Amino acid sequence: MRRRIAMAVVVAVVAALALAGVGTLALSRAAARASTADELRRQSAALAEVLTVATRANLEDPSDAQAVLSRGTLRRLAGALDGRDVAVVLTTPRGRDLGTFPTGVRLTAADRKTLAGGGTVSGSDGRRLLWAVSGQPLRRSTVAVAVTAGPPPLLGGAAGWFVLSSLIVVAVAAAAALRLGGRLARPVHDATDVAERIAAGDLTARLPDPPAGDRDEPAVLARSLNAMAASLERSRGLERQFLLSVSHDLRTPLTNIRGYAEAVEDGAAGPADGARVIQTEAARLQRLVDDLLDLARLEARTFSLHPVAADLTQVVTGAAESFRAELEGAGLVLDVRGSAPAPGAVDVDRLAQVVGNLLANARRFARSAVVVTADPEPGGLLVQVTNDGPAIAAEDLPHVFERLYRAKEQPERSESGSGLGLAIVRDLVGAMGGEVGVLSPATGGTTFWFRVPAAPPPPVPPTHGSTTPAT
Repeated sequence: MRRRIAMAVVVAVVAALALAGVGTLALSRAAARASTADELRRQSAALAEVLTVATRANLEDPSDAQAVLSRGTLRRLAGALDGRDVAVVLTTPRGRDLGTFPTGVRLTAADRKTLAGGGTVSGSDGRRLLWAVSGQPLRRSTVAVAVTAGPPPLLGGAAGWFVLSSLIVVAVAAAAALRLGGRLARPVHDATDVAERIAAGDLTARLPDPPAGDRDEPAVLARSLNAMAASLERSRGLERQFLLSVSHDLRTPLTNIRGYAEAVEDGAAGPADGARVIQTEAARLQRLVDDLLDLARLEARTFSLHPVAADLTQVVTGAAESFRAELEGAGLVLDVRGSAPAPGAVDVDRLAQVVGNLLANARRFARSAVVVTADPEPGGLLVQVTNDGPAIAAEDLPHVFERLYRAKEQPERSESGSGLGLAIVRDLVGAMGGEVGVLSPATGGTTFWFRVPAAPPPPVPPTHGSTTPAT
């Protein structure tokens, strides 16, 4: 990457210098040609005037004009004009040229008319030669002085300096590009190294934290990579915790089933007692397996709902009432509040499962009472399940709907569920198009709430609920 950046910078500098050089040469050539053309016009006009004045003073017979003009004058003029080619042509009244214009000078009839009137014409042969011709009337004849010159040198003596300065600029640009490329590539190399370590299983690998106010791309990349590594590390910890918890939840009822089966076989326990315990523990295993299957289907996006027309309030209150005996048997008071109907279409079994999971969670934490409220809202229903148990720590609130997350505050009751109930609540409510959250003030008590729409949502992947408070 460093070499590519350096090469790109050098190529850009060389291209810029090339464009600047071509433009400079073109402008310099045009300006030099224009300046040379103006200079030739001035020189030819001045020479024509000087020669005409000198010729008039010595000329007695116009037929001798060419002889007067050729008496060493041209040699002296050429030397005075830095070696430029000078030619003098006398045009007689009959249009005969006494003398020869330099090669490349082409005069039209209009040009000759301009010269006869004392004017100046100029031009080029289109390649290398620049010329100017000035005329002066001499009695009935015309004296024409032609001055020619080659193309001016491009940049003159500055061409070498231009090349030298360009090479110096390219060398400086290459050095700066290598240094800049190294600085730009270093964060990418560091991020690559950390990413490779993470891919190899080292989830503790991190990049140095950039300054808080740094918002450039390397800083954003470093923060994103560190956040990803932290999330992966936490997910691995939760996965291990998940496996340990599920293994424990499976082992406990299996141990009880095996123990009572052996006790019945040995005669240490009666068949009725053994069958009752085995049935209870088998039901626990069944609930755990069902929870695992539901969670797997929800996460694999293979879960489907079967909505039917129903009164949402009645479904919620009915599901809550079915838990009354169980809660009262645990010494808790259940208060169900909901009378206003909320017609809609919902999967009745899954909505009842959500309410049941929240009540099972409340049973583990409540001290004396659990309150369930169902309040119709425009387009749906708001359900709240409140228990008077201890408050949930602020650092635990964002994670309570994660599967098998263990809060610092453990339930006072000994009963334990599968540890998947709240995660299933989150995904089921999301699949129904609703949202879920939790409120737990520091003074104590916790309220789990969820909203479900009256109409079933289109089949989209379930979304995780928020932790914004209910209103």
